[in-house]
Amino acid sequence: MMNHERATKKRDRLIDRLPVVPTLLRGSLLDRIIRHRTGCPKCERGEGHPVSVLTVGYAGGRTRQISLRKEQVPLVKRSLENYQKLKAAIEEICETNQQLLRLQPEDEDKGRRAK
Repeated sequence: MMNHERATKKRDRLIDRLPVVPTLLRGSLLDRIIRHRTGCPKCERGEGHPVSVLTVGYAGGRTRQISLRKEQVPLVKRSLENYQKLKAAIEEICETNQQLLRLQPEDEDKGRRAK
């Protein structure tokens, strides 16, 4: 069982390991094919034009889609990964803080009984 001091140290270690990243993006990276209706030989052959899109969902069911240039895709992938790592670390810190909330009243009660 974890005591208050160990939980606090665990939380501090988690905070120290938080990534300091200049680029964070929330959303999903999608690969799509765009096809022109007329006048494009590539589209007439059924090939279409591949394009990458960052899709971000917002409250109320709204979404924003941002078309990306090929050279932007690696940065967007890293930024999405950074966001997921940071989000996971924050969730772990929150879990530890919940443990601290449960431990704190017991520690205070033990201190009162010892007096």
